[in-house]
Amino acid sequence: MSEVKSVILVTGGSGLVGQAIKILVDNETQEGTGSTKNENWIFCGSKDGDLRDKAQTEALFDKYRPTHVIHLAAMVGGLYHNMNNNLSFFRENMAINENVLHASYERGVKRVVSCLSTCIFPDNTTYPIDETMVHNGPPHTSNYGYSYAKRMIDILNRGYHDQHGCMFTSVIPCNVFGPHDNYNLQASHVIPALIRRMDDAVRNGDPTFTVFGSGKPLRQFIYSLDLAKLFVWVLRNYDSVEPIILSADEEDEVTISAVAETIKKAHGYTGDIVYDTSKADGQYKKTASNKKLRSLYKDFKFTPFETAIQESVDWYKRNREMART
Repeated sequence: MSEVKSVILVTGGSGLVGQAIKILVDNETQEGTGSTKNENWIFCGSKDGDLRDKAQTEALFDKYRPTHVIHLAAMVGGLYHNMNNNLSFFRENMAINENVLHASYERGVKRVVSCLSTCIFPDNTTYPIDETMVHNGPPHTSNYGYSYAKRMIDILNRGYHDQHGCMFTSVIPCNVFGPHDNYNLQASHVIPALIRRMDDAVRNGDPTFTVFGSGKPLRQFIYSLDLAKLFVWVLRNYDSVEPIILSADEEDEVTISAVAETIKKAHGYTGDIVYDTSKADGQYKKTASNKKLRSLYKDFKFTPFETAIQESVDWYKRNREMART
């Protein structure tokens, strides 16, 4: 009798992290490595069902009958999109998360791994932040809607575990970038926005390139292909409802100006970078500790930042016409 395969449903599967996981799974399948021979992976996007809607969510789960779920689907956006739409970010993400987790509980899903964000941490805090500090105070005012909705996943996970014994957990990545990112300038995060705008500047021969804000805020970034490896590791190996931070090391934190200079080098842009200090910087820093990850997965190697940026720029140049813009 053949072994029963796990059915792993990835919500938000057409996005940045979902596509990175798909690349990883496809590579494992082709190379015959990992556990994919006993796994059936299904990547769903918004075209497969509106997860804000309970009936559509249930229909999706009834169609695929997953045994495991990686929950990536969310309404997401950059700093300015968040600042102008906090209520929408809260309501839509709350609906998505409630529907996915409750459908998972009702259908006996063995494990759900949901994606949070370091922006959920308190604005006024000590650094580095760690997994114990999620609920210690209000998040930054710029994106409180998204942040509180994401925090509530942790509450739901604990509730489903305490009341029903479910193994639902969450990961907290730092800022993610890579192939298949969202390059829509109204909604994108800092790296894809800079990659797209600088590509335009190169094509137009612009003598200067403007970065919004002072360039001084500090950020940790993780390459989507690295995050994919860690996500799959969590799904297969991490047995706790407590969240786990998936972040680059603290010493790899960089300023936004350093990010801009690295993207400039990757594009081969020869103009000057200037900073528009009339634009908001957002949170100055949100340094996260990956000590817990390092204690559990000691030998994980992160892709060097310059290498990951170069690969991301090259991908955008090759796929400019089909990229999400």
